[in-house]
Parts: sequence; structure tokens; C-alpha cells
Amino acid sequence: MTSTITDNATETVETTPAITKVSIIVSKGSLEGIYPALIMANGARNEGIEANLFFTFFGMDAIHKNRQDHIKVATVGNPGMHMPTWIGGIPGFSWLATKMMSKKIEALDFPDIPEFVEMISDTGAGVYACLASVDLFGWSKDDLIEQVEDIITVGDFYEMAAGGQIIFT
Repeated sequence: MTSTITDNATETVETTPAITKVSIIVSKGSLEGIYPALIMANGARNEGIEANLFFTFFGMDAIHKNRQDHIKVATVGNPGMHMPTWIGGIPGFSWLATKMMSKKIEALDFPDIPEFVEMISDTGAGVYACLASVDLFGWSKDDLIEQVEDIITVGDFYEMAAGGQIIFT
């Protein structure tokens, strides 16, 4: 809060402290689940804000060596598709929706997921995998891309996120 004096009157103006740190939880393994987190982390780094990405559950596909090139649009049960659920289950529909979305992403000159994660990591953002998810899926650090700094517990994540904003995607 700051006070200023104008014409013998004191005016108090509420100011919000600037965000200095964000920790983003990536839990979904679809294009529409992963890209928002990457865009937010990239935007934070561009603004000089400390950013950490914590990948958990199916969001871990974005940092898995053999899966990150195969992320698709979720067509079944996705209300954002604005169509009946059964249409999303038609064979080949997910491929078609993914192809269409990928072309739009490319037209906007966004990098693909592997390049985007690497680019964000290169700016100094932290990239972390959830230990519980790694254990659940039977993976190890060898299954993950090199940008993953560490496999951490939820407690470690909260400790790292302390004093900042947590965003769940």
C-alpha cells in the first residue's frame, strides 16, 4: 500500500505485489492440457518471473522420451469440442483433430512440445517429474527427457513453490 499527497489531501492507493514466482502443475496428457502450461511458463520467463513445471499423472507424457512426440487432442468427453462424446470415439477422429490443431499451432509459430519444453528449460525454468507418478507408471529417470532436473515428491514441490503462485492445468 502506498500513500500520496495531492492538494493537502492524502490518497491511499492499494497496490498488488508483483508475481515473482509461479509453479505450474501439468496433469493432463493432451495438447489442450499441455500447451497452456507451457505457454504460461514461457510467458512467466519472458516477464522475468521464476517458473517451475511439475509434471504428474498423464501430463508426464510431455516429458517422456517415447511419448512427447505423440500427444493428441482429447476428443472423447471433451466439452471444448462442442460435439457429442460418441463422435470423438470414431476411429481416426482423434488423429484428424490432432492434425488440425497441430496445423493451427504451427501457423501461430508455436514450437512443438519437445522444442517448447527444451526452450523453456533453457530460459532457466525448472522441469520436474512427480515421484508418485514415476512410481505408478514404473518409469525411471532414464525414461524421461534430459531437461527433467529431478524427480521430486509433492512435499518437495510445495517447498519449491513456497512464496509463489501455484497454477494447476
